Amino acid sequence: MTHDLEKSTPMQVEDVAIVTEKSEKTVNAGRVGDYSGAVAKTDEVEIALVRKMDYRIMPTLFAMYFLNKLDQNAIANARLNNLEDDLNLKGSQYNTCISILYVGYLFMQIPSNMIMASNKIRPSMYMSITMMAWATVATLTALVRNFAGLATVRFFLGVVEAPFYPGALYLLSLFYTRKEIATRISILYSGNIFAVSFSGLIAAATFETLDGVHGVQGWRWLFIIEGLVTFGVAIVAWFLLPDYPLTTRWLNPMERQLAHDRIQRDTVGLKESRGLRWGFAQAIRDPRLYLFCLMQNMHLSATSFNQFFPTVVSSLGFNTVITLVLTAPPSLVAGAVGIGIGISSGKYNERTWHITICMGIALIGFVTSALTLNVPARYVSCFLFASGVYAVNSVILGWISATLGQTTEKKAVSLSIVNVVSMASFIYTPYLYPKTDGPKYVIAMSSNASFAFMTISCAWILKLWLQRTNKRMHKEQPAGSVYYAY
Repeated sequence: MTHDLEKSTPMQVEDVAIVTEKSEKTVNAGRVGDYSGAVAKTDEVEIALVRKMDYRIMPTLFAMYFLNKLDQNAIANARLNNLEDDLNLKGSQYNTCISILYVGYLFMQIPSNMIMASNKIRPSMYMSITMMAWATVATLTALVRNFAGLATVRFFLGVVEAPFYPGALYLLSLFYTRKEIATRISILYSGNIFAVSFSGLIAAATFETLDGVHGVQGWRWLFIIEGLVTFGVAIVAWFLLPDYPLTTRWLNPMERQLAHDRIQRDTVGLKESRGLRWGFAQAIRDPRLYLFCLMQNMHLSATSFNQFFPTVVSSLGFNTVITLVLTAPPSLVAGAVGIGIGISSGKYNERTWHITICMGIALIGFVTSALTLNVPARYVSCFLFASGVYAVNSVILGWISATLGQTTEKKAVSLSIVNVVSMASFIYTPYLYPKTDGPKYVIAMSSNASFAFMTISCAWILKLWLQRTNKRMHKEQPAGSVYYAY
């Protein structure tokens, strides 16, 4: 790919090489890295490049993830508008419709990221087309008439939504360094959090104004409106998303080369790419992958309240509209906290203590919710566990990218495998919230507290592991400058 670029723009690329070499000398001159060798940006050209990428990439991915989760979680709000009665759902059939989405979701993530890492398809086109597909399926939810129809649509919604999140993480890892990526992932993930916040408000407005219009229930209008908006955003995303550092259309040749080179410099144990099969083999042979899988599985298990947040908040005893409005503040605060934690983790290049403190706060929130029926205390606990759990997602995913990114293929496969294993938690966790366990939902909240504790434990085990690896690397290569961050 680089060779083709050089052939098509020989003089420009030659100039790029000269400018890049000078830029690297400027970037590295007089600067000392932290314990892992990571350094902050000071070169004006690099700062301008990152700012340009931020203006294009981050708003687009944020909007896509916001709508991804809005479409995915609309069913939780539809439940409050008589979806179960209208479709004659019995027993745990609603829970099954929640969990079956993740069955389809899990099947597609690894092959999808391998397709993106193959360099045979433009990521901007691929991700936009898959967004159009999930918008179409989400809209079709308005047509279902029974449990079988809803379960079928939810399964295929999972299939077509699967490429987005691991693909977005992979894209960010191609363009942002270890000190930058946690902040960007936190901004991306805030799309999920704000979707939870505003989904209730959007649903409340839809139910109040459109319920029964043209003989159509409010929850059906909700799926129609959200699906159509999603399709429109997918068209815009086609033109705004990047491809690869050396082929992104809205970067000039010098910017493309610099975008590529700065990620190469920041990669621990950088290896020459040998193709998808080799990258897949390298990923599954790395034992750290499985500790990351466990840690992220425990973390996402603790976020299981996400699908049931309106139900959990409804246990406070308010009517439907007030319940939907009350779901917003905890999620909005959690989004702000998450971005702050991402910035802090990137600035100090630290992961373990950020995870420990945040998941510790979440653990307190889960325990409080399980132990008391006091309304103010239970609502405060929603702030605690939402902020604590959501905040660490960017830290963990950035850690994976920085630790298992020796080649782009290994990075893509590792991110998708961790995502698949962690998302598997959403298949079984819906069954922790039976209606009969309300209003405290003791089973779910006590389980979430245990998941939070396990996440903290995994982080400390990994820290000790990476410290030992760094010591060995330093002995073997005393002149080495880049080490694993923890």
